[in-house]
Amino acid sequence: MSEKYEDPQVLDAEHITPPAVYDHAEDSVDGPEPTEEEWASLRESADSIPVSAFLVILIEFCERFTYYGLTGPFQNYIQNPAPPSYPADVPGALGRGQQTATALNTFFQFWCYITPIFGAIVADQYLGKYRAILIFSMIYLVGLIILTTTSIPSAIDSGASFPGFVVSLIVIGFGTGGIKANVSPLVAEQYRSKVPFVRTLKTGERVIVTPRATYQKIFNMFYWGINIGGLSAIATTEMEKNIGFWSAYLLPTCMFIPAIIVVVMGRKRYIQNPPRGSIFVEAGRLFRLSWQVKGGLEACKPSRLEVDHPDKMANVTWDDIFVDELKRALKACTVFCWFPIYWLCYSQMTTNLVSQAATMWTGNVPNDIMQNIDPLVLIITIPLMDRLVYPGLRRVGIPMGPIFRITLGFIFASAGLAYTAGIQSLIYKNQPELISAGIQIPSYIFIAISEIFASITGLEYAYKKAPESMKSLVMAIFLFMNCFGSVLQFALVSVTVDPKLTWMYTGIAAAMGICAPLFWICHHKADATDIEEDAIVRRGEQEDAYMAHKPTIAEYEKDLKQEA
Repeated sequence: MSEKYEDPQVLDAEHITPPAVYDHAEDSVDGPEPTEEEWASLRESADSIPVSAFLVILIEFCERFTYYGLTGPFQNYIQNPAPPSYPADVPGALGRGQQTATALNTFFQFWCYITPIFGAIVADQYLGKYRAILIFSMIYLVGLIILTTTSIPSAIDSGASFPGFVVSLIVIGFGTGGIKANVSPLVAEQYRSKVPFVRTLKTGERVIVTPRATYQKIFNMFYWGINIGGLSAIATTEMEKNIGFWSAYLLPTCMFIPAIIVVVMGRKRYIQNPPRGSIFVEAGRLFRLSWQVKGGLEACKPSRLEVDHPDKMANVTWDDIFVDELKRALKACTVFCWFPIYWLCYSQMTTNLVSQAATMWTGNVPNDIMQNIDPLVLIITIPLMDRLVYPGLRRVGIPMGPIFRITLGFIFASAGLAYTAGIQSLIYKNQPELISAGIQIPSYIFIAISEIFASITGLEYAYKKAPESMKSLVMAIFLFMNCFGSVLQFALVSVTVDPKLTWMYTGIAAAMGICAPLFWICHHKADATDIEEDAIVRRGEQEDAYMAHKPTIAEYEKDLKQEA
């Protein structure tokens, strides 16, 4: 039995015994590792998902119910003036116009995707993912209370709603960012097997169970939970129209409480990796050394340094595997650099498409209810992809690597914005005749399908390619790409007015359409080495040895002072 790390919050996957400890059972499998012949003849298959993973998915469902329930009414809340009474044809409160509404929505998206960096550092280096999620949940709840109380009619009449709204955006964004960076790595950590193995199914078929296929399944289910929660906007947009915004914000606030309860009550079931400490100082030293020796990061492996540069070994605190992990993570980050244009496409769904629907005929339903077509499509499509399409393709020897899936996602996103540009052109040509908002449905379908291929795969890729000590941080870097998409959206605020909208949609579609083939050309070779790279993992003894000689943060700070 390998040495264990004492941690009262970390439990074995199969047995719940407080207080528990973390050992290195993650490499255990229920079959032999596949041979080269078996890789050539057997298909890949996903393993079963642990119960603890479904608990984390439940947390994410509650949080996303809250998030989308709030953001669904945001555009109308900011853009339109308060109606004289409810029910209202077009609900509103702040009356700041479409440009301000789009700008504030974009700022909120930017803020929500920059704060995960801080949440990731706190989790990876100090608290661990579980404790970080709990603390940021409390911050989130404070923001929800501010938003709800400042949206009541008396607050709107007194002018308190706008400053209250801005403060709530900052607090909620800080809370959701801290949760967002940690909850998706936490759900993946519930699956402990790191190596492929051969399993015989009840049908007698022998398959290779791989972490790649299993993580794909886990993140499909995780994203499915997100979009079930996202349907909350159907309720809140109806409530804003018929009752008022205070009720539309009160429902998500109340729904967030079960998320906190699940976090607390399920704490003994979650498998958790303890925080690894001074990872950034260690990575910084590694990069600095790579500039001093020939051969880059590869030459900085201790096994190489002992031979080529023994004088450099004094400050080496890493091992060969850490260097391989860091190289793999850097390679993944270059893949993420293509996502800002994609997130720019996606953000139109919650901003300008809502405003577009307001100029069309919607019958008796709110204009901002149309965006819920996206989660509805995902709820239907994700299980079909997970249970039929992906297994069927693997059965015939087409595993669909992550780079190929992301490329498809970019193509569908471009198609969605191109179609939206056509709708806007039709609106301009047929004024003042109203066009049914139902014509927007294909736009949302294209975006939803793009999420299956690009967004879900991005989450999966960020987790798989990150070192164990940097799971939350690499996930935060992937999410951070959304910030650059928001920056691009900010740059386009000046053209989010009539009659420029057609060209705005066309330009975004063209940019995404150009990025898709370029992305494939630059990165398609990574699919061929995907499984090989995923096999870079630590076994129990390696992890024990690494952590045993790894200095503490205090020791690092002492060394840095001496060097200075």
